[in-house]
Parts: sequence; structure tokens; C-alpha cells
Amino acid sequence: MTRIDFDALVALLRRIFVAHGASAAVAEILARNCAGAERDGAASHGLFRIDGYVSTLQSGWVDPRAVPVVEDVGAAFVRVDAANGFTQPALAAATPRALAKVREAGCCVVAIRRSHHFAALWPDVEPFAEQGLVALALVNSMAVVVPHGGSRPVYGTNPMGFAAPRADGGILVFDQASSAMAHGDVQIARREGHALPPGTGVDADGRPTTDPAAVLDGGALLAFGGHKGSGIAMMIEIMAAALTGGQFSFEVDWSAHPGAQTPCTGQCLILIDPARGGTLAGFTARVERLIAQMHAAGQDRLPGDRRFATRAQTLREGIPISAERLARLEELALG
Repeated sequence: MTRIDFDALVALLRRIFVAHGASAAVAEILARNCAGAERDGAASHGLFRIDGYVSTLQSGWVDPRAVPVVEDVGAAFVRVDAANGFTQPALAAATPRALAKVREAGCCVVAIRRSHHFAALWPDVEPFAEQGLVALALVNSMAVVVPHGGSRPVYGTNPMGFAAPRADGGILVFDQASSAMAHGDVQIARREGHALPPGTGVDADGRPTTDPAAVLDGGALLAFGGHKGSGIAMMIEIMAAALTGGQFSFEVDWSAHPGAQTPCTGQCLILIDPARGGTLAGFTARVERLIAQMHAAGQDRLPGDRRFATRAQTLREGIPISAERLARLEELALG
């Protein structure tokens, strides 16, 4: 095991994306996103994803040079056509207009369609909380989750990301799937030979299983918390697909593109200026009061704490990476 500097990893990943057809602008955004996940210890959304990105680019399923079209449709509403490109460049294109609207109106909805999201959600919301805003992101994916009481997958893992500013200048953030486990974590479990926790998924016949291969090969995931998580997954389908004009998870069909792994769906981002409810200082003081009660109740670690600690460590010491994986990345960078 060796270590690599964050900026050096970004540069290497940028070369990979460019070598496989991405524009320089798209490559920069995707490289920073993926390297950031690896830096923060989010293995299921870091370097683990690179082979999937490359396979998808080679399949012709996604346009890595797409130029998003930003549409101003209301006092607090921005639509974005990602043009069959990746979600993050579409969000970056919409951000200046969205920030102007939230400062003017106090809130803004950003509705992105025809977009491919293959990454963690916390990078989408963290920057807004760092600017004093509350941010909620909702994304649907491909159909791999059975609705409660159902017999076949309809929903995606349908993650949500949330971030809010804190009084000390930090942020409170979480990113979680609506499924019992993230799809990438199931893939890692199969690769590493680990069983899944009971209640995670079913096999192709609808029988409960702890075998990740059975879940991935014709089976499906369950929503977390039974009917409650299933309801949240349904809501995210409506917000990320029906509202944005993106595809529902069950509408994703990449059968004509062998190797494709990035679902082309939608994302809904809601931004709120908490100062409109009084003052930013008053809002963050209330957040701190809640956190104090959480700690007093025995919760030692807040959502995001482990990632922030890992981030600080890897920025000091470098990001751990095996020699085999580093060699693989260098190989991919050759095209």
C-alpha cells in the first residue's frame, strides 16, 4: 500500500476521463468528485467507480462532452437539460443562477433531467451549506429496489443528500440511500466475498437472501425500514423524475449499450436561505442546540464526522492506494 496526494489523484483521474472521450471541463469535475470520495473514505463511490465510468464511456451510453442547457423558468425555479451528460457538470452550470435566485427569493428548486449520476450525493450539497444555505438533493437511479409488498424492482436506490450550516463555520451533512444498502456496497460485498445483513435483498425468485451475487444477478434490494423507506423511495422517484422530466428508474433501458452502468434519470435540488426565517446566526444556534441534545442523549458521532476526520487525515498523509490499483489507473489513463 502506498499513498497519493489528492491533487495528484485528481490529475490522474482527469487523464483517464479525457483519454476516454470527456471534455476537459467534464473531466475536471468528475475527477475531483471521484477523488474526493476516495479522499473521504467513501469506497463505494471513489476509485471503485472508475471501471464503471470507463465501461459506460466506451459503451456510448453517455455523452462525456455534453454541454448542459440551463433554463430560467420561474422566480425560484431553474431547469437544466443535461443533454445526456453527467449530472455534476449540469449542476455546476446551474449553480450561479440558482444562487442568485435563492439570495433574491429565499429558496430555489433546481430540476435536472437527462442526467447520469454515478457518484456520492454529499459533494452536491456540501458547497451550498458552506455558503450558509440549507440544501437537499434527491436522485433516482435504475430499478433495483422492490416496493414494499411488491415482487419486482421498480425504484432505484434513490439516495438523498442533506446539508446545513453550523455556528462554528462547519456543516452538518448526510447522504444515504433509500434502499437497505447502497448498490455499490453490494457490489463491493460480492467482490470481497462478504455476506449481506439479513433484510438487505431478495434473489430472483423473491426469496430473502444474504448473498450479494443473488441480489445483483436477477434479484433486488429492499427499501430500508420496510414500508417507510419504500415511501421515501417513491417520493424521490416523483421529485427526481416526474418533477424534473427525467426518466423513472424503471424506464432506464441501456440494453443497446453493453457495459453501461450510469443510469440516465434526474436530480432535484432544493436550496433554502435560512436567514429568511430570522437570521443565519439564529438558525445555526438552533442547529447547535439540537446537536447538543443529540450528544447528551449519547450520540457521539454526527453524520459526516467520520468522513471529515478521514478527509483531514488523507489531506495530511495522502490517500492510501494499492500498487495494483494505481497501476490499473495508469493503464486506463493511456486510453
